[in-house]
Amino acid sequence: MENRLHLTRFAWLSIAAAVVTIGLKVAAFFITGSVGLLSDAAESIVNLVGATVALVMLTIAARPPDDEHAYGHSKAEYFSSGVEGALIFIAAVTIGYAAIMRLLNPQPIKDAGIGLVIAAIASTINFGVATVLKRAGEQYESITLEADAQHLFTDVWTSVGVLAGVAAIALTGWYWLDPLIALAVAANILWTGYQLVRRSVLGLMDTALPPVEMDKINAVLEQYKSQRVQFHALRSRQSGARRFVSMHVLVPGNWTVQRGHELLEKIEGDIRKVLPTVTVFTHLESLYDPASYDDTKLDRSAQTEQKGPPPV
Repeated sequence: MENRLHLTRFAWLSIAAAVVTIGLKVAAFFITGSVGLLSDAAESIVNLVGATVALVMLTIAARPPDDEHAYGHSKAEYFSSGVEGALIFIAAVTIGYAAIMRLLNPQPIKDAGIGLVIAAIASTINFGVATVLKRAGEQYESITLEADAQHLFTDVWTSVGVLAGVAAIALTGWYWLDPLIALAVAANILWTGYQLVRRSVLGLMDTALPPVEMDKINAVLEQYKSQRVQFHALRSRQSGARRFVSMHVLVPGNWTVQRGHELLEKIEGDIRKVLPTVTVFTHLESLYDPASYDDTKLDRSAQTEQKGPPPV
């Protein structure tokens, strides 16, 4: 698997964008006094923290396997998206509190035109960076970059709603619209946070590969299935950009070790062709040995273990 340390440059891009947009949105808030724009600035602060966490986790995930982490460090990416999701929840609560306080005490918005222009510039920056991160996340199968991109896109649509709301307030004088928009922003980013946390939990729980990818694996196995070759105990999981697949391959007991080994090599090679980032583990068993069918489950009962001295 390729070295993924180069992905950290996208995290640095996200950090730079967050710093710039925070400055712009805070300026827009001070100019207008809009709590909606304040909520938008708060979300950008979350972007900054999330991007910083992403940088750390991408650096860790890029480390090669070692004695203590024989399967690599790619799961670190799930911590990044999980932390970002949790931060989104915190931002939503903060925004909601500020919005309720403003709803109880509405205030006019000042210099809406200048504030809107500044906020629109910040949103344009976020949209551009989010597009870059989304493409990189899909290309390199990085949940960290995908999560960062999703958050930035959420920020963009949040900003669009806030800008429309501030413009409407400036035209109508309905100051109560401002905190209502902020509450809508809080609800929207709560949903985003839930999705990010859920995806991270699924990854940390060794969830199986998506059905589309499992269909590709099964299609490969179907090419080899016959009366003399069978499969069971097919399992899969995903760890960041890495995929792991294991299975038992049953062949006639009178085959030579070399013949069985050559078959396994072909099967593993064909699976890697359809899923390039997959690591395949195969276990050769005899079609005619009853013990071969005792370990189809994850945990093989000790009572089914073959008794007697170890084979020579």
